[in-house]
Amino acid sequence: MEELDAINSLAALAQTQRVRTFRALVVAGPAGLTPGAIAEQLNVPGNALSFHLKELSHADLVSVEQRGRNLIYRANFAQMNALLGYLTEHCCQGAACEVVDSASCVNC
Repeated sequence: MEELDAINSLAALAQTQRVRTFRALVVAGPAGLTPGAIAEQLNVPGNALSFHLKELSHADLVSVEQRGRNLIYRANFAQMNALLGYLTEHCCQGAACEVVDSASCVNC
């Protein structure tokens, strides 16, 4: 992942409703969710959800598939893992480490 891609992904997630939406899609797994199911689950108006899904889609964090009359949104796990990899690529100066808690790192 390139730095600009990471910045775009993080910017898309820098909003409470988008984080909640993305997490709901991650929990749903490969089956994904319709916008109606997401809106009901998160108690968010459809028009607001549409805006958030568009932002997540532009950052390539979610994909959408037309299935009949429904849209199915899914988390893009490859992009999510690439972002996590980018953020942790140089953890502990390249040595394997195990985070014990938020304040310490073994082998750092």
